[in-house]
Amino acid sequence: MNEKVSNLESSESKQIALKKTLDIISGKWRLHIIYQLGNEARRYGELRRMIPDVSEKVLIQELKALTSLGVVEKKAYNEVPPRVEYRLTVKGRQVLPSLLDLTTIGEVFLDPPTNGQ
Repeated sequence: MNEKVSNLESSESKQIALKKTLDIISGKWRLHIIYQLGNEARRYGELRRMIPDVSEKVLIQELKALTSLGVVEKKAYNEVPPRVEYRLTVKGRQVLPSLLDLTTIGEVFLDPPTNGQ
């Protein structure tokens, strides 16, 4: 009986972890933003140039969402003109290796087929 309870608790915690994962990576642009931030701080304008297909409105919304999820941190400097930088949090940087692993899927499909495959 204890084993069943333990398995149920493990299953529930996995489902909670999966839901959190989906919260973080859902949306067309979130993984792209995380990838572009990498290990560097970036200003909004830099991100805008690095991801030209995203609209300003969506980029702002996604940065806010990633900040509230604890993936990205925003730092505003008390300067004129105002300067704001975004960077991955410690937890956010832990996503990078998995994200880089996912790029291998795209690489597989970019290679031209060989031997009729």
